[in-house]
Amino acid sequence: MNRSLRWYDYIIINLNWFALTSRSNVLTPLIVPLLVQQFVGEEIKGTYLGRMRLWALMIAILTQAITGILSDRSTFRFGKRRPFIFIGTIVEVAFIVLISTTAGYEGMKGYWILFILYIFSMFGGNINHAATQGLIPDLIPDDKKGIASGIKAVFEIPLPLVFVSMVIANLVAAGNLSEALTLLIFVLVICMTITMFIPEKPRSDPPPMWSWTPFLRPIIMTCIFAIIILGIGKIVNLILSSITFHPKITNFVFIGVIGVLGISLAVLLGVWSGLRIGIGIEIKENPSYLWWVVNRLLFLTGVTNLGSFLIFFVQEKFSTLKLEQAAGPASRLILYVGIFVLLTALFSGWLADTFGKKNLIIISGLLTVFGAGVIIISPILSMTYMGGSIIGIGVGLFYTANWALGTEIVPKERAGQFLGFSNLAGAGAGAIGAYIGGPIADFTSYTLLMAISGCLALLSILPLIKIKDSR
Repeated sequence: MNRSLRWYDYIIINLNWFALTSRSNVLTPLIVPLLVQQFVGEEIKGTYLGRMRLWALMIAILTQAITGILSDRSTFRFGKRRPFIFIGTIVEVAFIVLISTTAGYEGMKGYWILFILYIFSMFGGNINHAATQGLIPDLIPDDKKGIASGIKAVFEIPLPLVFVSMVIANLVAAGNLSEALTLLIFVLVICMTITMFIPEKPRSDPPPMWSWTPFLRPIIMTCIFAIIILGIGKIVNLILSSITFHPKITNFVFIGVIGVLGISLAVLLGVWSGLRIGIGIEIKENPSYLWWVVNRLLFLTGVTNLGSFLIFFVQEKFSTLKLEQAAGPASRLILYVGIFVLLTALFSGWLADTFGKKNLIIISGLLTVFGAGVIIISPILSMTYMGGSIIGIGVGLFYTANWALGTEIVPKERAGQFLGFSNLAGAGAGAIGAYIGGPIADFTSYTLLMAISGCLALLSILPLIKIKDSR
């Protein structure tokens, strides 16, 4: 920055997270699942949603990694990150406009049109995302990163969740998909415009010498990651097809164990191979970073599954709610999650700096699995909202503490690249969970998928043993 840090800089630097998460919480849990359900029907909706999520999120991983490298090298007079935020927003808005027209299609034609448009919207959104996540490492000093990460968590999780639940979800529940997407576009443009006022100065030193190697690595990394997910997904599907399902507790436990093992194996193999290819031999010099990505990916896979298939779970759990009718209760559950993420995030940055980031991450995993259990056993909606509130506390603690830990671990001179590759956790969570979890839910139930998601949040605690922080 070309001046000292001021209080409102924390807000401007983090405001674009509000737009990015609003976009995710409109398209992922509400509009895209309902459109997929309309196009392919009830029997295979989880499987086809999983396929769409897999390829869209592979594009997200690749886009974030390459954008991180490009923005690290950027010599634009307008700054390192802001040009990419502007371009990404414009591209994303254009394809969201086109997505709003797909509701008039039917059958597999509608599905494939939505498939293509959704992938291109992810391309624009993740140019924006990659540049935005480089702002805190670039502009915030180390002793203020906990506070900045706490404010980031407020804009990234609770505020957009509350906004989507109270405003946009009501439009979706009423069947007004075009109006909902129009409002989303307005949010994206306004947040991008304000972000352009960040006092970011151009790069003063010459960038590293140009080489194609840093760009080839993320391409190979994404291909290997996709092959791992496809391979393990195929194995899980073969196991499912070889057994006859009966609604007995032993069958649920067996299939649940298969799901947890399959997803965990995909996480471990995907992170290790992806980072080894994407970053190279240097990953051996920073094992804490590798295990930080594993921790983040396991936790987010569980949480993302809870959100991605939430509307299908509500339809199954409360059978009187059909199609868009489930959007109301689903959005209220999101609202409760958002409120408690907000309440937690307000002081979680201070807690992370004071009591240790790893300690808060452990607590977040325990709270999340407990909240998922409450949602699963709840016979009434009010109890479901209680479980969502507990998950909100866990997620609020995790997002602040985990991100603060990551910005402390990554090399400062390559923060954009390393944090870009960390999207193995962000986008990879949705890809692994949806592609492997969707067929499991179609074969058994979405209740079992919620249980698997809770177990993943609990397992995310184990990688912390391998992470060394500054404390």
